[in-house]
Amino acid sequence: MAPMLLLIGFLIAGLELTGAQSVGVCYGKNGNNLPADGEVVDLYKSNGIGRMRIYDPDQTTLNALKGSNIELIIGILNNNLQALTDATAATNWVQNNIRNYPDVKFKYIAVGNEVHPGDAEAQFVLPAIQNIHNAIVAANLQDQIKVSTAIDTTLLGNSYPPSAGSFSDAANSYISPIINFLVSNGAPLLANVYPYFGYTNNPQDISLPYALFTSPGVVVTDGSLQYQNLFDALLDSLFSALEKAGAPNLQIVVSESGWPSEGGTAATVDNAGTYYKNLINHVKGGTPKKSGQAIETYLFAMFDENLKGGSEIEKHFGVFSPNKQPKYQISFG
Repeated sequence: MAPMLLLIGFLIAGLELTGAQSVGVCYGKNGNNLPADGEVVDLYKSNGIGRMRIYDPDQTTLNALKGSNIELIIGILNNNLQALTDATAATNWVQNNIRNYPDVKFKYIAVGNEVHPGDAEAQFVLPAIQNIHNAIVAANLQDQIKVSTAIDTTLLGNSYPPSAGSFSDAANSYISPIINFLVSNGAPLLANVYPYFGYTNNPQDISLPYALFTSPGVVVTDGSLQYQNLFDALLDSLFSALEKAGAPNLQIVVSESGWPSEGGTAATVDNAGTYYKNLINHVKGGTPKKSGQAIETYLFAMFDENLKGGSEIEKHFGVFSPNKQPKYQISFG
């Protein structure tokens, strides 16, 4: 009996480990005071962070990741998409940045980040995805590595209530062929989901507790589904939009979500710490629409990045300071 109980204990521990790995952290490098890549990888490992997203194939980072067993989303920058509409260029990219690193645990390739339908790069996203995917197939890595792109929720024309979620007319012609490709190849859609911006763009209709997962009760009732937080509402709006686009079973990976600690409205250490802690706990259980299905989620970001462009808040999304000290009391699993 004792060995059987021990075996069950190991199995449960294994299940918990798998669940804990559902939270990753994005590693951006727009700073002049950040630790060396080897130290960063050690920081991931010592904090039990089993997944990382990087935004371009930085060779120093890839070398540091060798043998680490950290699962990786590797990005292709928007300004490189046009070049990869050439099949030979895509084959070379996969050789140089994937096949040359057999000891790195690649999981997804994000071909472009937050490309919008009106952007010059929009026409290049699908051809680049197809070429990168074909090069992955030629390397016989298609079961290990899935090729996708990362969108944001501005592609939604309607997001309220969540069941009415749909892509805008402008976004539809852009995203529909991409969705069809993902469905055909068993790849998820990557989505950057930010309740922070939902709240700050519409504070008269959205309460801070609803954005921070701290509402004491149901805020939105949508048919039989009840919503206590904005993250669920945004994600289920995307799931509804995918249903309307003919892809009801397409998986979504939340490739970024975060809250800034200073620089703008409601950007405080308390709010950011509350958001990250609650997000980590929440994604283990799924959304009302997809209850019980853990959501693979990547926190944005590992460090505050002092060279980040845009508004001041963009510099303050880190869960660690550049000196490697944690900004919040959170457990990554």
